[in-house]
Formats: sequence, C-alpha cells, structure tokens
Amino acid sequence: MTNIVGRMREAFRGDQRVDPDALVTRLDAVRRFLDAVDGQVPDTQLVSAHTLVERAGTRLALSRDHTVVALAGATGSGKSSIFNALAQLDLSPVGVRRPTTGVTHACVWGPLDGGNRLLDWVGVLPRHRFVRESALDGDDESALHGLILLDLPDFDSVQRSHRLEVDRLLGLVDLVVWVVDPQKYADRVIHTSYLREFHQHRDVTLVVLNQADRLPPAELPRVLDDLRRLLDADGLGGVPLLATTAVDPAGITGLREALERTVAERQAALRRLAGDVDTVVAGLGELVAAGTPKDAPDDGTVRTLDRALAGAAGVPSVAEAVEAAYRHRAGGTTGWPLVRGWRRLRPDPLRRLHLPGPAADPEQPEESLVAATSVPDPTAAQRSALGLAIRAVADRSGGELPAPWPAAVTAAARSRLAELPDALDRAVAGTDLGVDRRPGWWRIVGALQWLVTVAAVAGLGWLVLGYALRALGLPALEYPRVGAAPWPTVLLLGGLLAGLLLAAATRPVIRWAARRARQRAEKRLTEAVARIGTEYVVTPVRTVLDRYATARRAWQDAGR
Repeated sequence: MTNIVGRMREAFRGDQRVDPDALVTRLDAVRRFLDAVDGQVPDTQLVSAHTLVERAGTRLALSRDHTVVALAGATGSGKSSIFNALAQLDLSPVGVRRPTTGVTHACVWGPLDGGNRLLDWVGVLPRHRFVRESALDGDDESALHGLILLDLPDFDSVQRSHRLEVDRLLGLVDLVVWVVDPQKYADRVIHTSYLREFHQHRDVTLVVLNQADRLPPAELPRVLDDLRRLLDADGLGGVPLLATTAVDPAGITGLREALERTVAERQAALRRLAGDVDTVVAGLGELVAAGTPKDAPDDGTVRTLDRALAGAAGVPSVAEAVEAAYRHRAGGTTGWPLVRGWRRLRPDPLRRLHLPGPAADPEQPEESLVAATSVPDPTAAQRSALGLAIRAVADRSGGELPAPWPAAVTAAARSRLAELPDALDRAVAGTDLGVDRRPGWWRIVGALQWLVTVAAVAGLGWLVLGYALRALGLPALEYPRVGAAPWPTVLLLGGLLAGLLLAAATRPVIRWAARRARQRAEKRLTEAVARIGTEYVVTPVRTVLDRYATARRAWQDAGR
C-alpha cells in the first residue's frame, strides 16, 4: 500500500511566484475602479470587489510568515483523521455521524503568539487552537513552522450554520485541501457548489483521495483517473491530486511534503489573493466590456440640444422683440420730431418682456440674479423637443456602453432638469442684447430732422406773420422769392417734404439694421443658453463618461 501511495504522489503546483508589489498595484487598481463607479453601478454588483479590497488589505497587514491551510470535505471523508495524522495528536473528533466536525479546529506549527492575530481574523475560538511544538520533536516539525492547519466543519452538514461557516472560511484561507473518499468523490455537491467555483484558485488548491487503503490496488489508478476527469471538467486541470490514508503514517507523506513546500515558499497567501483578484476582475469585466467611450456628445447632437434650449428659453420671441425694439427706438430718434411724442406713447417691446438689454452687473454674483423676465413659457412642442434633445445626448453618449452605464448617463443628463427653466431665464435676463447703444447715424439723422422741422416751422411762422399784418390793416410784408415762390412757402413746404423724404430714406436702413440687431441678439442668446446646456446637461454626461473611462483603465490595470 505504501508503494502504491508513493507512486501516486504529485508535485505541488504553483511554480509561478506572485510579486507582492504587483499584487498591491492590482488591488489599488480595484480600489480605483470602485471609486470610479461609486454611485453609478448598483452596490449589489460590487459586493465581491468591496469584500476583496477589505479582505486583502487585512490579510496583507497580518502575518506573512504564516500559511493558513484548510482541510475541507464531506462527512466521513476522513479530513479530521488527516488533521490528526498531520498533527500526530488527536485534536479533532473523528466519526461518521452527521455532523462530526461542528466547529473549526486549528493547529499551529511554531509559536502560537505569531498566529493569534491571524486566527482572530479567521475566527477560530481560542479554546480550539492547538500548538504543534514539543521539545521531543527536535527538528522533525521545523519544516512546517508557520503552518496553520484548519479542520473545517463538514460542508454537507445537516446544520446550516456549519455550511455557512465553511463558506466563510473558504473565502479567508490561503490554501484549500479538498478531501474526498472513494465512495463520494463524484458527489454532485462538492463539484458544482465548491470545486467548480475554485477554478480561479488552481494554484492554491489541492485534492486528496483519502481512504485509498480501502480500494483494491488495481482499482486505485482507475478511481484516480476518474477523479482527474471530473476535476478537469470543473476547470481544475493540473491541480495536484494525491492518494492518502490516515491509518498509515506513510500514507500522508506526499501531502506533508506538499505542505512543507507551501510553507517554505511563503507564496500561498499571495497566490490566493491573486486568484481572488482574477475572479473579481473577471466578474467586473461585464461592467466595462465596451471599448473606450466618447468623451462628450457629438457636435450635431449638441447643436440640436442648443436649438431646443433656445426654443424653450424663448430666444425667438426675445429676438423678435429686439428687432421691434430697434425699429421703435430708431424711429423715436430719427423720425419726424412732430410725431415722436405719439411714438413714445407706444410701449417698448423689450420693456414688455422686462428685458432692458444691458449686461448684468459683473460685480453681482450669479446666484443673486433673480429671473424676472416675462418671456412666454415654452409650448408643449418646445418642451417635448427639449426632452427629446436631452434624451438624444444621453443615447448618443452612452447608448453603446454596457449596463448599467446607459441608465447612469441618462440620469446624469436629466439630473438638473428641474433647474433648467430658472437657469435659462437668468441666462436670457443677463445677456447684453446690444440695443441700448444708440448708433451715431441716429443722431445725425435726428439732427437733420430737427433742422428741416425748424425750417418748416420758421416758414409757417413767417407766413402767419404776414397774414396777421394784413388782417390788421398794416403794411404787408414783402417776402423774398426763389423764382416765383416766396421764401416762407419754400421753407414750409421744403421742410415738410425734406422730413418726409428723410424718413422714407432711413426706413429701409432701419429695417436692415433691425434685422442685424435681431441676428446679433439671437446669436448672443443662443450662446448663453448653450452655456447653460453645457453646464446643466453636457457636463454631467461628460462626468459619467470620464468615470467610465477611469473605471475601464483601472479594470485593465487590475487584470495585468
């Protein structure tokens, strides 16, 4: 039997060493990933990553000189017998009834003080901790100094608390030795619920077929081959597979040698954490599987948003009022003086909207600006167009990203939707519409109008004076003449005609200049509302896209 077991020994796997600094770098990348996706991805999808960061930080801070190895198996597999055989002491109860092992027992090779903090973290009660240290051993056990061997409860226990304890400890230990027996090595529970889940931890996994002495020598190779086939199907190809028997000290020699190499390398904890990182990174991949996203919406989509914002802000109405106000004010300055008073009785179109047009006081903080315009509220069609434009920004920016990022981008685009009306009103109210500056040609035309009006009034007065003198029987005035027409008549009619002609000549110029003023105001207003769109819609979307890009880079770094 000893020879058969000896021939079944396999060298323990894990020749590739894990660089501690590289592992810490990968863990830091996972932390950066979590920071980037915080608030964007549901916490339920990040539990494993948060657990890894917390667990890895604690494990690396604890003893690096100790290796925690767990013996895991079903009831009757003989793991407690192997535990006692390795310790050469009867420390854990042995039996075939369920449950046999109800609590975790720990045996420490070397001084217990060095491993106490580690055992406190693992959660082994002090009364179940034992020390394998005796002066009678000499140097026989020195090769295992630093080993902390755990005998776990049965994972198929009828008591749920035992199964939960096994699951908890399997997530903490550095190396797992799975103990199976010839009767239940193919049990579905151990393969589907445990071994298959450990495919990312092949470097810290060992499988032993215990109770090999119960098999006829000719059957042992066939059983081992069948078990190897099952392990390959579980994704554990290449995992060491040993045949053991606890009744013969030579029957655990191969297992002991494997543990000695593990303890000497001081790599098991690092390999376990590296495997945990691999598992977590593989799970996080679906969250950032898409390529590098856009850093902002495309220009066409932004222009559509700007047009929708301009419509909702009433930019067309304000621009139309600017054109009307320009004509109104230009007519009041360049029109015939005798009718200017009548024109002033008509309200200024911009004043009706409470938009005088001057720029906002630069010393006044933006927060103190109070929206006080009377711009008409957006119509249902304009509100709908704005909603569709905002949705288009979200869809074009994050539509190709994996879930849940499209929803995060949409939420970001709409995050300040309730603030948009007031912000747009402030933008319109604070925009310099350029209508308060009176062009110089207005004054020139206005002066000419006054000149010809004075001439007409002078001619009229001259004529009235002549008629009055004749009515009083006084000598009539002799009017100078221009040809056959007296000067007073020339002044009166010429002044009236010149005023009409001047007004007619300037009217097309005023209309042209009013359209220019409208275009200028419309451009300034559109730029103002575009800045609001950038701040309230585009910038939040860019923030989410930046966080996605940061998370993707961190995920790539963690996978290296």
